[in-house]
Amino acid sequence: MKIDKGLLVEQVLAKLKRELKIIQEAATAAHEAATHEQSKAEDQYDTRGLEASYLAGAQAGRAAELEKQVAYFKFLSLRKFSSEDSISPGALVEMTFEGRPSWYFLAAQGGGISVQVGNQTVQLITPASILGEALLGKRAGDQVEIESPRGTREYEIVVVT
Repeated sequence: MKIDKGLLVEQVLAKLKRELKIIQEAATAAHEAATHEQSKAEDQYDTRGLEASYLAGAQAGRAAELEKQVAYFKFLSLRKFSSEDSISPGALVEMTFEGRPSWYFLAAQGGGISVQVGNQTVQLITPASILGEALLGKRAGDQVEIESPRGTREYEIVVVT
């Protein structure tokens, strides 16, 4: 099956934007809670306002990270890989493990995100991940071995696009 990388990136952007909207709303609510008059400490053990401010700060940090990811995917130029090209960021890779196919998109941002493109699930990985690092420089037809808590897993790279 062929997966359209443009559609893949659109799906990733939509997912990131949804998550960004939710986290921004949560950060605003936490900030309002931290600065609300009822959050003022009543005694030295009352930490409601302090806890709300920590939460608001963490959520603002997550929002900044999501904004960075949105910008990355918004301006990502998609390269078409041939069967002779080695895997590098921007590659969409189909691999099999124990005969089951799976799809991965190697990107500098967004590791861990999964999106549905057509009837296929595509997992985003970064070069810093164990699998991403193992794939760098490999080509279609190569084997990749990954150590996991359940033992060594051997993947076959089927397609690189």
